[in-house]
Amino acid sequence: MTRFILNRLALSLFMLLGVSILTFVGTELLPGDVASAILGQDATPEALDALRRKLHLYDPAIVRYFRWLGHFFTGDFGNSLVSGRSVLAQLSERLPNTLFLAGFAALFALPFALIIGTLAAIQQDQPFDRMVNSLCMGLGSLPEFFVCYCLILVIAVNLGWLPSLSAVSPDMSFSQHFYVTLLPMIALAVATVTHPLRMTRAAIMGVMSQPYIEMAFLKGMPRWRVVIFHALPNALAPIITVTMLAMAWLIVGVVVIEVVFVYPGVGQLMVDAVAQRDLPIVQACGLIFAGTYIGLNLLADVLAIVVSPRLRLR
Repeated sequence: MTRFILNRLALSLFMLLGVSILTFVGTELLPGDVASAILGQDATPEALDALRRKLHLYDPAIVRYFRWLGHFFTGDFGNSLVSGRSVLAQLSERLPNTLFLAGFAALFALPFALIIGTLAAIQQDQPFDRMVNSLCMGLGSLPEFFVCYCLILVIAVNLGWLPSLSAVSPDMSFSQHFYVTLLPMIALAVATVTHPLRMTRAAIMGVMSQPYIEMAFLKGMPRWRVVIFHALPNALAPIITVTMLAMAWLIVGVVVIEVVFVYPGVGQLMVDAVAQRDLPIVQACGLIFAGTYIGLNLLADVLAIVVSPRLRLR
């Protein structure tokens, strides 16, 4: 177990290094010039040259990459090229908002997916099961922004129950913050729930043909009891894996949701930084999202082994 965790940790660090290279190269390939984007079109050649020297833009890309990577792993994310503020300070302001949104969306979506997926497995091929599968297929095929705009049109515009824009501020109470964030929470939960729900049903159905399940049926046990007490515990490994992947998507998939609802989170910060060519913020957000996704994948692998003795023996 320890060897497996160390191997997975080393692989995760290697993947994070690869993501850092892709992030740096991607920001370097963005069209336009950083100095011109900061100073504007009316900047003089002398001012542009001075800013490029200040930002070390004349240094080779490999030198700038290792300088940036070294600063990042020492906790120095640099300063914003636009505002001059510390990137770490801006992230610390936005990250709680993103975690608030993703955390409550997970509290809604993941237990709902587990319960409804289990009920669908209990009522296999019944009308409820067919209805759940049809809804999952339909919702899973819709892009997130389309779901957001549909919810805005119905809930915010036509019914007027919730605000269409999630304008939050530090002086808001918890109830006010929750109220203005409820609509993007619903949108994020709807976009997330389909995959773990279908995986829960599929994982349970995958063990229903095992001999011990048939023996339970031969003993006269009702189907709901067989599913809950025999099939579900043995299907936890793939369910946990897909649940952790859904949580990872909740963190990194909030970008579209935050942009649509103008929610002041890390995703909105990253999109604004791309538009302004604020490379330190783009690079820091990219690595944070990648590190979160890779870390939750590692946790999913470990938890799958913990709940499945058969995997520990391999």
